[in-house]
Amino acid sequence: MSSPMTAVGDPAKRQKWIMAIVLVLVIVFAARLVYVQAIAGPALAQEGRNLRVSRPEPIPAARGQILDANGVVLATTVETFDIRADLSQLPDYVLTDDEGETIGRGALAAADQLISVLGSPAGVEDAAYRAELGADLVGTNGWYLIAAGVTRELWDQVRELGIPGLYAEHSQRREYPNQTVAGSMLGFVDGSGEGAAGLEYRLQSELSGTDGSQVLERGVGGQTIPTGIQEVTPAVPGCDVTLTIDSDLQWHSQQVLDETVETYGAEWGAAVVIEADTGRVLALADSGSGNPNKPGKGPDSAWRLNSVQGFYDPGSTGKVLTVLSALEEGEVEPETAINDPYQLTTPNGQTFTDHSPHPDQVLTVAGVLAQSANTGTINIGSRMSDETRYEYMRLMGWGEPTGIELPNETAGLVPEPDTWDGRQRYTTMFGQGLNVSLLQNTGVFATVANDGVAIAPRLIDSMNCDGRTTVPERPDPVRVVSAEHSREMIRMLESVVNADHGTGKRAGLQNYRVAGKTGTAQIRDRAGGLTDTAASFVGITPAEDPELIIGVVVYRPTSGFYGGTIAAPVFHDIANYALPSRGIEPSTTDPKPYRLVVDDGS
Repeated sequence: MSSPMTAVGDPAKRQKWIMAIVLVLVIVFAARLVYVQAIAGPALAQEGRNLRVSRPEPIPAARGQILDANGVVLATTVETFDIRADLSQLPDYVLTDDEGETIGRGALAAADQLISVLGSPAGVEDAAYRAELGADLVGTNGWYLIAAGVTRELWDQVRELGIPGLYAEHSQRREYPNQTVAGSMLGFVDGSGEGAAGLEYRLQSELSGTDGSQVLERGVGGQTIPTGIQEVTPAVPGCDVTLTIDSDLQWHSQQVLDETVETYGAEWGAAVVIEADTGRVLALADSGSGNPNKPGKGPDSAWRLNSVQGFYDPGSTGKVLTVLSALEEGEVEPETAINDPYQLTTPNGQTFTDHSPHPDQVLTVAGVLAQSANTGTINIGSRMSDETRYEYMRLMGWGEPTGIELPNETAGLVPEPDTWDGRQRYTTMFGQGLNVSLLQNTGVFATVANDGVAIAPRLIDSMNCDGRTTVPERPDPVRVVSAEHSREMIRMLESVVNADHGTGKRAGLQNYRVAGKTGTAQIRDRAGGLTDTAASFVGITPAEDPELIIGVVVYRPTSGFYGGTIAAPVFHDIANYALPSRGIEPSTTDPKPYRLVVDDGS
């Protein structure tokens, strides 16, 4: 009979026990393997992928460009890249020659290659920078910023080096290549890339586009796994906007304005150039324009568009509207005799004078405009009711925004007749006691130049959105006065520039006929008196076949004061540049002036 000790020591039985234990372990491991691979495996694999797959990352849409009428880029978006290195991957870098022989390793070799593309900082020798950069790239943990704000071209060259662990953070920067040219009109974008002023603000939805997104599978160090998950929804870029502006003419207009404002110590100046038969705004210039590349560097006033947002008393340029209304109403003709005393007292006891003393005289309607006679204008305007004159003011565009594609356009201030006091009833006849914008007032002359048809001014020619070019809808042209009276008005306004006593002689051009009107309005000074002025001139050229209407205002000059002295020369300089540069042929016919004086009082 065998003892227990004998059984335990039996090799055959011991082997059976060992086999049983091994079999149990194999079954346990096999079961676990089946569980992991077949049952829990997909869930675990998905969990691992989830750890590697990034959250949706935005792909910023490129903001649309703004171009001038000739395709010159006025505003564009520049891609920039900040290049960083994952220091833990650089020790694996091996640099080889064309034969595949190793010629460098690690951070120092990487530094050599990076310098060959990016160069060294200004004033630093390549050898010194190589040592410095090589030392900075040594390490096993963390990230190092190698270069900030590089172009896509440079980043592509860096990627081609094949250095492991290099990544770039993409961003966008708005640039304005022409600096202050049309700067106030263009506006600028804020830190988040949204329009904050000017066209950038007004066209935010059109320019901004639609951001895309991407979901990428990344490694532990944040690097993209090339064969991993990549789900990309491309960004849709913003619309490219083509303006009606001629950037060369815009630049010239701004230069002339800045010089004039400085010469006469004015608060500001503005100029508008409109194409007669289309309403296209070729220049919309303001003095002291801001630089959109540096929006915080200048005064807040640099972003005010006084040509559109500012308002002033139109002064004697408003006499054109009074006379045109009288022509339309059949109250006068160009050579109707009008009494023009130096001083006139109205039936309600208001006293007015002309701008300089003269004997009592009798002028024609054309002569009243040529000499810019206040008392003669009152004698013309008094032939109509206040309500009739007000209707023509509104009909010609005063008191209503023009609809130009810019933010915060002023409507001006044209009070209704029942609010006029005893004096305002008469001052409105010669452009005082009401406010208009320069664009509105230039629009009155544009209507005259276009044979009495009002065409809304426009700043946008077209938009290209995702490859499709569209033209914004335009209001239909509207006839507001007759072609006959418009042509008579132009013929009368030529004498303002050409006649011996015309107030606009400084607007005259050597090779082109000009019709226009000066304006000198008294405006309130800061103490409440009427000692300040707004000097203006609006002209049409060539007068025989109008192509351009140019309006100018110089606000609160401290010398010069008169529209004929300050604003008319600005018109001259802008027109003298614009006409030949746009290929407009010189005039070949002479003016046919109306008689101006019936009795000069001598």
